[in-house]
Amino acid sequence: MKFVFLSLAFSFSLFGQTDWLRWQKAEIKYSEKIDTAERNYSINGSNPFEFLLKASAVTYWFFISDVDGDNCPFDPSCSSFLLESVKASNLVEGTLMFADRFTRDFNVFNRSNYRVTKNRRLADPPEKYLLTNASTKVK
Repeated sequence: MKFVFLSLAFSFSLFGQTDWLRWQKAEIKYSEKIDTAERNYSINGSNPFEFLLKASAVTYWFFISDVDGDNCPFDPSCSSFLLESVKASNLVEGTLMFADRFTRDFNVFNRSNYRVTKNRRLADPPEKYLLTNASTKVK
């Protein structure tokens, strides 16, 4: 019995915390790096509607998107989708495409219809929804 007690006491002392190996707090980073390098913050619109649209998108990026974090599951992000869709079509059609995209953003059950990119986002380019596509033309 003494042998068992001594062996247990000896084994517990082997794995005890020593003075030179103290517990230290872990440095945990809760922030995620937002890649804003691809955003074009310059406003050089030729017509007033394009200038107003770009100014509102830059305001949204600066005051809401950068502060809120990287929450959009799609690639390109919703604000970039709006700018690209207006450039590819016109202001009314691009705004309607953005409204459709914004409603699809909240549908968590329909995520399997999108291709996942290398940065784990759902690929949803505005070119898929243009009315001038040959696949969507009404004959």
